Amino acid sequence: MAVSLHNSTGISGVGFDSKFLGSHSASKASVSVSFHSSLTNLSLKSVETSKQQSYRITAMSKTESSSDQVKLDISLSPRVNSVKPSKTVAITDHATALAQAGVPVIRLAAGEPDFDTPAIIAEAGINAIREGYTRYTPNAGTLELRTAICHKLKEENGISYSYDQIVVSNGAKQSILQAVLAVCSPGDEVIIPAPYWVSYPEMARLADATPIFFSTLICDNFLLDPEVLESKISEKSRLLVLCSPSNPTGSVYPKKLLEKIAEIVAKHPRLLVLSDEIYEHIIYAPATHTSFASLPGMWERTLTVNGFSKAFAMTGWRLGYIAGPKHFVAACNKIQSQSTSGASSIAQKAGVAALGLGYAGGEAISTMVKAFRERRDFLVKSFGELEGVKISEPQGAFYLFIDFSSYYGIEAEGFGKIKNSESLCRYFLDKAQVALVPGDAFGDDSCIRISYAASLTTLQAAFERIKKALISLRPAVPV
Repeated sequence: MAVSLHNSTGISGVGFDSKFLGSHSASKASVSVSFHSSLTNLSLKSVETSKQQSYRITAMSKTESSSDQVKLDISLSPRVNSVKPSKTVAITDHATALAQAGVPVIRLAAGEPDFDTPAIIAEAGINAIREGYTRYTPNAGTLELRTAICHKLKEENGISYSYDQIVVSNGAKQSILQAVLAVCSPGDEVIIPAPYWVSYPEMARLADATPIFFSTLICDNFLLDPEVLESKISEKSRLLVLCSPSNPTGSVYPKKLLEKIAEIVAKHPRLLVLSDEIYEHIIYAPATHTSFASLPGMWERTLTVNGFSKAFAMTGWRLGYIAGPKHFVAACNKIQSQSTSGASSIAQKAGVAALGLGYAGGEAISTMVKAFRERRDFLVKSFGELEGVKISEPQGAFYLFIDFSSYYGIEAEGFGKIKNSESLCRYFLDKAQVALVPGDAFGDDSCIRISYAASLTTLQAAFERIKKALISLRPAVPV
């Protein structure tokens, strides 16, 4: 039996046939999962059909007859229309729904540690509930947590802040968005090296700024070329986004390269740097992390974003923060005061406990990093032995960004032509039942991102499935 999933709900761009969901558990013999439209919109044929329907909301005035109808304007803001939905979130949700439907999908799309939150941190959150610590906190975060963050930044990163130069938010993602909104004006440019995290460009667009991209190369470990960076800077340049360790590549910027970047930044009075350091503790020796704000002359220029989600396995706790010069951070605080207000009081108590684990998270975090490194080593070795595959060994985070472009242009039997990273991901989901993220979501269509935030056993099974799916394919060009 072969089952093909068709979207009939259209919810969040992902949906499934309700009859299939209801009856699938009784018929699991052979399942073929097929997408029927671009993953860019993550919608299936029925969604496209529904989009063509005419939705009309009508209103009747007291003086109008029942035959007179007034069409309601349901247009959206051009700013919102310019923003694309997060492909990583949509693919993760899609793969989760497939698994819940009984399809044995291995999900390697999400950027989420597979470890539980360390017990000491979890207990601090539980105690906060038990002790009634469940009310609003100050908008910028509790004094206790902001003081602990200041101590961490001083001891671990060599940068000094006072508590009023810190704003705690509902995740680092919120911190980044608020920073972009705070410093960018319509017409400003945000410089983003590719590959990049999927949300950076969309956040720039939400601020009516223009994202400016430039590519990095796998042979350079996806690290930017200072000369290329300098060529992209103009009088409109307001923000340079740096992410180290990087999502999606796992690259880590060495201090000497950051110093060269700092020299370029210093030449341009309007240019600020947003340094996304959320993966700083997930790093593999001999690589080391350098905070951009710690470089000479860069403290005044830098908005440092970090959080608890990745290193402390606290994704669901939703806790991040930004540190920077007071006038910039105060602007972020103002935006937050009119949107979400302060982060969860319970999560903030847990955050204090997390920072109390010791330098770089202590033994609990080092144990996770050791496991991530073992997984990385396995995948790098395994994929490196496959024909037509290029790999840059990541020095941090928990992602592999693998170049599979030599397989593009191949006609896969029973599937069709593999045209790009998106169709190759659909091929892997269909033939191997492994969910990955196409590189075009990150600005590099030649690659696919694999998250190794999963057990070694799971990764071994996923590799074997992918390898089997590639057996019938041959590189379109020599590598």
